[in-house]
Amino acid sequence: MTRSFAPSGDLSSPIVAVACVVAALSFGLLVLELVRARGRAAGAVGAAPTRAALGTALTGALAVLGLLAAILRPVAVTSRGSLVGPKVVVLVDGSRSMDLPGVAGTRRESAERALEELGKRADVRLSRYVFGEGAPLPADGQAGEGGGAAPAPGASAGAATTPDRDAGAPAAASGPAAAPASPARGRPQRRSDLSAALEALARAADERPSAFVVVSDGRLDRPGPDDTAAATRAALEGLDVPVHTVAVATESVRDAGVRAVRTSGAAVAHQPLSLRIDIGCSGGLACDAVPVVARELREQGAPTTLATGTAHVEGGVGTVELGVTLDRAGTRILEVSIKAPEGDELPENDVRYITLDVARDRIRVLHVAGRPTYDVRALRMWLKADASVDVVAFFILRTPGDEVNASSDELALIPFPVDELFSVHLSSFDAVVLQDFDAAPYGLTKHLPALAQYVDKGGGLIMVGGPNAFVSGNYARTRLARVLPVDLDIGRAPKVDLGAFAPRITAAGRAAPVLAPLLALIGDEMPEMPGTNVVGDPLPGATVLMTHPTRTTASGAPMPVLSLGEHESGRTIALTLDGSHRLLFSAFASSSAGRAHGAFWDALLGWLMRDPRFEPAAIEPRGGCLAGEETALVLRPLAGQRGEARVTIARLGSGAVVKTLTAPIGEGGEPVELAAGRLEPGGYSATVEIVPEGAAGDGGDQKRATTRRDFACERGGDEWADPRPDVARLEEIARATGGASVLPSGAGSLSLPAATQVAAERHVAPLLPPWAWTLAAAAALGAHWIVRRRGGLA
Repeated sequence: MTRSFAPSGDLSSPIVAVACVVAALSFGLLVLELVRARGRAAGAVGAAPTRAALGTALTGALAVLGLLAAILRPVAVTSRGSLVGPKVVVLVDGSRSMDLPGVAGTRRESAERALEELGKRADVRLSRYVFGEGAPLPADGQAGEGGGAAPAPGASAGAATTPDRDAGAPAAASGPAAAPASPARGRPQRRSDLSAALEALARAADERPSAFVVVSDGRLDRPGPDDTAAATRAALEGLDVPVHTVAVATESVRDAGVRAVRTSGAAVAHQPLSLRIDIGCSGGLACDAVPVVARELREQGAPTTLATGTAHVEGGVGTVELGVTLDRAGTRILEVSIKAPEGDELPENDVRYITLDVARDRIRVLHVAGRPTYDVRALRMWLKADASVDVVAFFILRTPGDEVNASSDELALIPFPVDELFSVHLSSFDAVVLQDFDAAPYGLTKHLPALAQYVDKGGGLIMVGGPNAFVSGNYARTRLARVLPVDLDIGRAPKVDLGAFAPRITAAGRAAPVLAPLLALIGDEMPEMPGTNVVGDPLPGATVLMTHPTRTTASGAPMPVLSLGEHESGRTIALTLDGSHRLLFSAFASSSAGRAHGAFWDALLGWLMRDPRFEPAAIEPRGGCLAGEETALVLRPLAGQRGEARVTIARLGSGAVVKTLTAPIGEGGEPVELAAGRLEPGGYSATVEIVPEGAAGDGGDQKRATTRRDFACERGGDEWADPRPDVARLEEIARATGGASVLPSGAGSLSLPAATQVAAERHVAPLLPPWAWTLAAAAALGAHWIVRRRGGLA
């Protein structure tokens, strides 16, 4: 309740002003008269004139005030209401760096202490948000806001207050009884974007805040360290309010870690790539020479060391450049680690993972053919015509057993360099095509284990049929046979079926993207083929796209003609016929102008190279993967597929399956999000298999075409790469907006805007009745006249 005085309510403002002016003139005339009277009595001596002048002045002043009071007739105004505190938005940093040590505990615990101090302020309305990625989120457990308006005098501390419309919820009780929420305990964010939070709140159509309080360690993604002041003012978009900051940490832990890994240029297979690795030391940890190792994670086995080096640290920062060469295109996971000095308190940032999408400058294909045929010629012509393919072709025109009536020097033929190709240069090729080639006569048998290992490490292999392929080519019961998608059954006869036939497209073939370009040109009918190699059942994990119309395997299933398979990191294709040239030049090929042959082989080679056009789906972790936090995988199937997606997550190195997920998919190709749970640090592969609708009861348990994406999970990520708090940036933010920067203990003493009184009741009462004011004025005038006469004034 407040009490004030005002003129009578029936007087207008001009009348009040005139009355005050007349009163002021009366005082002036009285003073002038007394000055003149004193001058006339200047020669007189004694106290009488002084007392007369003093009495005249006092009674004159009383008379003027009495007349003014009689005109204005003052009244007493009593107001009863409450104080509404200003809206203050508290932005708490929700990034993972807040889990690092701070002032007396973790930085997140320091933020909670700062919130407790702010919660004691009963003269403000606090709206608490967590900022990280994008727009800020309301604090956990807080529908509206804590704090509130200060209660009116005499009211209880728990009185209801005016609601804050910002959150669209009733206001909480005022005073310390309204316990603050704990936004610092929310899910850690992967970025710390203060600018985005300020922009979102400045553009909001709700009540504008009177001040901001930012609780952070200063490790902000935005505003950056170079333009902090200008970026902060720009984010506020003309909102002229102070931004106070609370620094939850002032010193760094003792740490040596990998702060950043950068690449110079794009990653291209078989070409050197430079890695620029920044090493940092902080917290007083003694660092001089820090060993650095770059490795590539493999599907099976230990990581492969690519390069090593030493970072020489000066002033807490060191940089080393390592040159690496990646032999395989596609997604590759690199592990960069350091050997930290003794006393490192944050080992989580000693190892960092980077994901590289390695491109191909040109696809290098090794084409080895056993003899010149129409089919060999057609494939070689297509490979040579494609500018994106760098082909090395070898045609065996004579065997070691041929009788040649001339010396080797007189022949224009070179020996087949089998040892050099398969022991030295094999890793430089992206794919190997063995077409109608017998392994035994040319010494290839001893190199088949190396060729199988080449597939395991990510290489591609296509075996094309003919009289000297598959079982006839002496590949059965070899190391290479286990990576092919079909079983090489040596117990069955004949090994080659020369009967003409038209392959049948399976249900998987009609749904697989790899045959979509071919079927778009020729439909479901294939041309007649001159014969096929005889093979066994498809091996586990194989996808059969074409089968023989009459021949069956030992299990009674149709014999595979075209099969796709995956083995560890590589892919293989088994094509048992040698008549694909009939898609190029034949009566059947005329309907598609011979384009079907190129479409067929472009798709096979593209699938082998994991071209996204021929993958059944795409999958990747949403927002990356951080160890110990919930990971979500986003699956994007191709349009036109309907059924179930089966996702298998396996650990790189051991191949152990850690999670199996399923999700239904529709024909529209809409993205599907799958919860992968919490994963440990390291590299993983996510393999997607699309099971068509209705296939569960008819071979639905057999594996179909798959796509794979490798990814890595880090313990701390970018937020833990540099644990040093940035107090200077927080101070600059506060200074640029007229705010203050304090520690958590001083959060409650921040100078925040004052509360506004909202009146609820107003009572007006006259001090005296009008006649009393008139009587008092008349008495004062009479007393003044008597004193004047006695003092000798006219």
